[in-house]
Amino acid sequence: MISELCISDLAGNVEVVLAHQGHIEAPNWHPDGQSLIVNGGGRIWRVPLAAPALDPIPTGFAVRNNNDHGPSPDGKWLAISDSTLTGASCIYVVPIGGGEPRRVTRDCPSWFHGWSPVGTRVVYPGARDGGPILIHACALDGSDERCLSPGFDHADGGEFTPDGAWIWFNGERGGAVDIWRVRPNAADLQRMTDDASVNWFPHPSPDGRHILYLAYPPGTKGHPGGLDVTLRLMPQAGGAARDLVRLRGGQGSINVPCWAPDGKRFAFMRFHDHLRD
Repeated sequence: MISELCISDLAGNVEVVLAHQGHIEAPNWHPDGQSLIVNGGGRIWRVPLAAPALDPIPTGFAVRNNNDHGPSPDGKWLAISDSTLTGASCIYVVPIGGGEPRRVTRDCPSWFHGWSPVGTRVVYPGARDGGPILIHACALDGSDERCLSPGFDHADGGEFTPDGAWIWFNGERGGAVDIWRVRPNAADLQRMTDDASVNWFPHPSPDGRHILYLAYPPGTKGHPGGLDVTLRLMPQAGGAARDLVRLRGGQGSINVPCWAPDGKRFAFMRFHDHLRD
């Protein structure tokens, strides 16, 4: 497999940053604006844009990292999701340059997806007491966990808008998977897409203007990889979405926050069987 780490602007112009023979996923844009963060093989990697290559970020005992990770708003911490000690995914934070993990979520499974704008809370999908996977948020010491999406058959993603007013996520009801938003206190739930596509992983841009999300073909179950999918852009205020990039991917393409700090570009992954000319 060839994993292409890419950057797109808002016109859909794509630049390939790194073509890696192997499987890497889920790019974040580092707060310094000069590098990207990905996962692969259970590890977390930094990719400098000036000289693209996989540079390992040490994560101590956490060597079974999945593709749910992201830097804090102040650039000091990196949230990771790892199952080394717990058997199921648990959220930890490490210093942005690497270090020993400090546990955040008390219950598992939990998969990181977003930070609050001031960096005091994280939002994430998790399953509790044998129930479905739903959106939760908690403080960095694991306290005050709240479920934000009761009544859904499944919910995933979960990201704050830059002003902290909304949390966007994808939710399934009656077989339809759409993009939704809700207040951080679980009030004022709103459905933001209503079409035949299976819509996942909404990402609010840091300038407050756009929502980037991934649209699967109608009838897709779950969020698999290896499909022809579309990255779409819609206004944060709501409204019609437009197709931006078509690619081979899905799982691992834009699972986690991927916008550049200025909101003018974003990173994503696409996948191929062989190197292309």
